Amino acid sequence: MMNRTRVTDFILLGFGNLHSLNIVFFIFFLMVFLFTVMGNLLIIVLVSTNVHLQTPMYYFLSHLSFSDLMISTNVVPNMLGAILQGGKMMTYLGCITQFYFFSGTTVTECFLLPVMSYDRYLAICNPLRYSSIMDFKHKTCLSVWPWLLGLTLNLVAVMPVSDFNFCHDNIIDHIYCDLFPLQKLSCSDTSVIELEILLLCMPIFIFPCGLIIVSYVYIFHTIYKIPSTTGKQKAFSTCSSHLIVVGMFYGTLTAKYMIPSKGHSLLINKIVSLLHTVFTPLLNPIIYSLRNQDIKKALKKVSGQ
Repeated sequence: MMNRTRVTDFILLGFGNLHSLNIVFFIFFLMVFLFTVMGNLLIIVLVSTNVHLQTPMYYFLSHLSFSDLMISTNVVPNMLGAILQGGKMMTYLGCITQFYFFSGTTVTECFLLPVMSYDRYLAICNPLRYSSIMDFKHKTCLSVWPWLLGLTLNLVAVMPVSDFNFCHDNIIDHIYCDLFPLQKLSCSDTSVIELEILLLCMPIFIFPCGLIIVSYVYIFHTIYKIPSTTGKQKAFSTCSSHLIVVGMFYGTLTAKYMIPSKGHSLLINKIVSLLHTVFTPLLNPIIYSLRNQDIKKALKKVSGQ
């Protein structure tokens, strides 16, 4: 019964042995990481310093950029180390800490995106009351609650994982410490945490997603009633960027956690994880920069054009 070895360190395998391509992959993902950090930091700085961007919509956008920044900086550096070295040694505490901040930030975005859609609903469907409703107090509360919920609700998953027994095998064949790879390594009974994750899907995933859908049903109905084509285009342009971001985020999240893991191949799981943690944080600031006139004007002002 006691004849088992307690694992104290993990080896993060990443993409395994890439042979001669490891330098190419390392340089590529390093460039992606640097552009991600610069893009999201640029959004945060622009919103903080530009008077024309001191509105609730851009305030929530800066929180989304900070969340993307946390996901990227939490995952990518260790992944780069695993690519360059053919594997990255991580302590047990380091692995659990990475899982906590990754899952917490992901849950935060699940609540932050419906807040952003609610903001667009108020701005388009109730424009005359928008300023009075979305005052400083209301705006601050709506931005704080996603972080509080994200960093507390994920403890339901993190606490059981921290009590797992890992016997003998310590190789995580993934790009970061995630729930499913840790479940596969564990020699503990994981049925309880599987049930907890299933129950958490309702308040964390389905309910926020439903709020976004309801908000945009009202938004599109209001836009449809706008008489001028220019007015419709302007109203839709303020929502299209958010819709693209929502589609990417919930699409990768659904593929990763809502579809049964037994149907995943290891490579597909890594690719979906890569989209969620590496490319989505890169694309979010690009999408908002390319499709938003206010961000473009702020960028031109900073660059002196």
